[in-house]
Amino acid sequence: MSESGKGAVATVEGGADAEWGEVRSRTVEWRDPAGPARKARELDGLGYLRAILDGEIPAPPIASLMNLRFLEAEPGRVVFALNPDESQYNPIGAIHGGAVCTLLDSVAGCAVHTTLPAGWGYTSVEIKVNYIRGATRDSGPLTATGVVKKSGRRIAFAEGEVTDSQGRLVATATSTLLVFEVPQES
Repeated sequence: MSESGKGAVATVEGGADAEWGEVRSRTVEWRDPAGPARKARELDGLGYLRAILDGEIPAPPIASLMNLRFLEAEPGRVVFALNPDESQYNPIGAIHGGAVCTLLDSVAGCAVHTTLPAGWGYTSVEIKVNYIRGATRDSGPLTATGVVKKSGRRIAFAEGEVTDSQGRLVATATSTLLVFEVPQES
């Protein structure tokens, strides 16, 4: 094998690429996230997430990158879906655990966001994920639900779970999040 350029993409010399099939690709598009971030300072968390759901504010770039869709937002609870595809596969042909963790981190954080007033934000302090079963593109959409367990002035606790299209549990998570006032732009 030889490396192609300076990146981590390896190619097989001698025409063996045909053995592995055609190269596949996926296009990722997003809007500049600066405008939506400014809007997030003006709206309470629930209003902000509902504006994304209603298409009034573009979804964050991570949604396009990960094939995420926002499905529901209510006080202390959100539901997202991830459409798994091969671009999320690990070396053994299953959805990478990092993709599932990202999904769980997203629903835990956004569940907390639904409880915050305008001008307040959050960031993950810690997340613990338990993987119950693997998933592939054939698992169908993965549905993730995030729920706030306790919201405080500085720390919040949330839980999440991911199920496959047959309703089988894929993973669960508990998360601790730091809650803070977002600094004003200067």
